[in-house]
Amino acid sequence: MSQSIRLGISTCPNDTFAFHALLNRLVDWRGLQFEIELLDIQRLNDRLFQGEFDVAKASFHAALLLADRTIVLPSGSALGFGVGPLLLSSEPGARPVALDQLTLCPGRHTTAALLYQLFYPRTTQIEHIVFSEIMPRLRRGEADFGVCIHEGRFTWHSEGLSLVEDLGARWEAETNCPLPLGGIVASRRLAPRTLKDVQGVIQDSLQVALSDPESALPTMRQYAQAFDDAVLMQHVDLYVNDWTVNLAEVGQTALRELSTRAQSMDLLPPNAPRLEIMSG
Repeated sequence: MSQSIRLGISTCPNDTFAFHALLNRLVDWRGLQFEIELLDIQRLNDRLFQGEFDVAKASFHAALLLADRTIVLPSGSALGFGVGPLLLSSEPGARPVALDQLTLCPGRHTTAALLYQLFYPRTTQIEHIVFSEIMPRLRRGEADFGVCIHEGRFTWHSEGLSLVEDLGARWEAETNCPLPLGGIVASRRLAPRTLKDVQGVIQDSLQVALSDPESALPTMRQYAQAFDDAVLMQHVDLYVNDWTVNLAEVGQTALRELSTRAQSMDLLPPNAPRLEIMSG
């Protein structure tokens, strides 16, 4: 009997690009049976904490907190330079300096929220909402600042918003590391052979998309917040790279840096285990 794998994927274009072939069974599932859900990243994080997935995309902030229960697969991550979340405002020149100001973040356990807390500790109130609601609420004047991710990184200017800071650029300047946003984590309960097969299917799916990027557009359009193909492919060009194929030592170094900084600001438990990347 084939093993059933509860798989959670985010709806962001880099994931629907990478998993297009898996979703449409254009690659061999290697004897596995995938039960697949596509969700907003914070809902994926929440469901992972509840133990509802065997394999799922997770923010690396969440993955750091789940290191005792999960292992990071080498393929499928979003890690790079120039990929970070943007801190936006509807008021040019505004800065987050007062507790009566409100900053919207895309989820308590997202890496975007972690970066904001690392760089702007205890400065404003924080409210966590679905990422797609951040820019509309900023436009309506319902918050002072918002941490923008996904397609909004390319569309904020046309929405009439102002850039306060590129949080990813600040991370790069301070660490000399690419920013680790999120990756595919798998339960440590899975057998080593199963982990190897899951990793192989994901890697095969990614290679199909890389060999013919436009073939993934129908799947990307189905789940994207923005439907402009140029924006979708711009997202893929930015977030899908060699480290998506294999995190390797660069990924280990970036994740250690993220963990060390989070612990120094008491944003992780003091004795949190180190996040492990599966070899392969």
